[in-house]
Amino acid sequence: MIFCPTTLHQQPSKQNPIFLPSDSETDWLLAKMFIKNADMMEHEAVQHLMKTHFLPEVYTVAALRSFSVIHPLYKLLFPHFRTTLHVNIGARTNIFGPGGALSISSLGHDGLTELMRRDLSETTYSSLCLPEDITARGLESIPNFYYRDDGLKLWNIINSFVKAVVEYYYPSNSEVCKDTELQDWISEIFTYGFLGNKASGFPVGFHTVEEVIKFITMVIFTVTGQHAAVNSGRFDYGSWVPNGPILLRKPPATTKGQTSMETILETHPNVGETANFAALFCMLSSTYSDMVPIGTYPEERFHEPAPKQMIKEFQGELSDLSDAVSTRNLQLEIPYIYLDPPLIENSVTI
Repeated sequence: MIFCPTTLHQQPSKQNPIFLPSDSETDWLLAKMFIKNADMMEHEAVQHLMKTHFLPEVYTVAALRSFSVIHPLYKLLFPHFRTTLHVNIGARTNIFGPGGALSISSLGHDGLTELMRRDLSETTYSSLCLPEDITARGLESIPNFYYRDDGLKLWNIINSFVKAVVEYYYPSNSEVCKDTELQDWISEIFTYGFLGNKASGFPVGFHTVEEVIKFITMVIFTVTGQHAAVNSGRFDYGSWVPNGPILLRKPPATTKGQTSMETILETHPNVGETANFAALFCMLSSTYSDMVPIGTYPEERFHEPAPKQMIKEFQGELSDLSDAVSTRNLQLEIPYIYLDPPLIENSVTI
């Protein structure tokens, strides 16, 4: 295993030394704990809450305000927004709110809010589109990167399904341009979700069929696969608190050679806080008894034969992906299950 030097602030100094594997065992362990703590804050606030809960809330509210219930894109999107508002209202009180479970995290409610605010100002459209994000981060050839492998396959399957449905209802670009409900939807998302930030690359309006396909693919992938990827493994990887501490009770070391195992124990959450975090992760990683897997549509909204057939083909491709993931996982010491379609919910529920 290759260890990188670790510093806990942006610039090294006498009060912020660069910690190395060659330092004392407890110095190096404590430094890694603080890095993991920062990573967990970013993961929970930005990658989970903001990008797969709060931004989808914008997509949902804009759809409810802009589309009539008989609009084909409402029929396509609504099953993926089934419980978005319900779960977000609860999360704002019980998890993210001033008195919620994350209020005792290292950043607290105000700090997490500020972290999301800063990230949203720099969030780009391409960063939410998995193929572009993987390329931008140079992750195309990293070995054994199952999130990328399964995620790109899922993205392509969703894209194929969305393309079939959208092209069926929009045979030309002119149909897109004159659909006022569609234009209202994307305008509200751009204005209220991304605060009119043109530098983000988010579309202000739709001009082509391809633009609609890409955006809806991003939306559906976000509330299904991406949410599963960042949320479903929370208990598996976070219930052992030292592996991903949300709260550290002491400040980072400013001098080398002054730590001990007692320092590490004092820095960790106490027993009650640890139990609360483990319970939170268990709840986040669980599923409801009425869980609806991706591609399953109990409420039949489309009545034309063509989109019904497209749904069947979508389900078939998801089944094939599941078979491939299951076969691959048989060869892994630690299976990667989070993007196996039967385990991915059709909408954000937790």
